[in-house]
Parts: sequence; C-alpha cells; structure tokens
Amino acid sequence: MGSEYLRIGWILRPQGVKGELKVQPLTDDPGRFRRLEKVWVETDGQYQPHTPRGVSVRADGVYLTLEGIESRNAAEALRGRYLCVDRAHAVKLPKGRYFVCDLLGCAVEDSGGKVLGELADILQNGPVDVYVVRTPQGGQILFPALKRLLSSVDIESRRIVVDEKVLPEVALYED
Repeated sequence: MGSEYLRIGWILRPQGVKGELKVQPLTDDPGRFRRLEKVWVETDGQYQPHTPRGVSVRADGVYLTLEGIESRNAAEALRGRYLCVDRAHAVKLPKGRYFVCDLLGCAVEDSGGKVLGELADILQNGPVDVYVVRTPQGGQILFPALKRLLSSVDIESRRIVVDEKVLPEVALYED
C-alpha cells in the first residue's frame, strides 16, 4: 500500500481576510469535504492535523476554514499544499477501484509473464484512465484501464497483469 495519507485537495489560495482557503478537490465527490472531521496539511512529507470549521462546496472549488488558521497570512502560508485524510477515514472504494497512489509504482507484466515495466503515471483526462508504464529500456507504454485488458490488479503484491492478446489492440508504444 502507499502512504498512510491520501490527498483529497490542493490548496489554491486564501479567500478573504479571515483565513478561508480555496481548495481544488482531488476527489470524485467534493461533497465529502462537508463530512470531514479532521484533515492533514502535507508539508515536505510531514502531515499536520487540522479540524475543519466551515466548508462550502461551489462550482469553482471548495472553500473551507481550518481551526488555527485565522488570518489571510496564515492561509497564504498553506498555498500550494495538499489536504489529506488518513486511510482510516478514507472513502471505502468498491471492488475493482483503487487509489491512484496505491497503483503508482506497481510492476506491470502481460499474461504471458513478460515484464512490461513500472506504472509511472495515470492520466485522468477523460472517461477512462490511461496508464503510463515506464519500460526497462526507458520508453513508455500507454494503455486505457479497460476491464477487458486488466487481468489482475494486486495492490498487496504491487503487481498489475494485462491481457497479452488485448494489449496490442489498445496500447501506444513510445521509444
């Protein structure tokens, strides 16, 4: 498994003069910010806990205040940092869904046992995520995260297996 903490938002800037923050949600459900009892602000690999006091979910982002952040200057100091939750309070994912941080770094191989490389990135620009695999030769393989392609995903073993018959139909190979 990845980190003990999961990133759920990116602090964009202060909002107003009383310490309110504008946050870009990094979650499928921005409404979850309303239910948060505690968040952690990530700073250089360290996590500082905060209690949310007020949350407003709007079309252009999430606005929230954190206990102890009472001024624009205090809010400004948090610009560009991540808001996180601990795994104990993370959303429970349905079967077959995974947190991005748990997938990154997994070894990727095909169903014939050929090592393809390591999952280096996940592009989330459309209806289907695109996995970017860094090959041992320094190239890349890009493919959509389709059910018919992904034979197995084992987070505990850090291993993803793709169907060797489907891969050539959907993959893009870059040297």
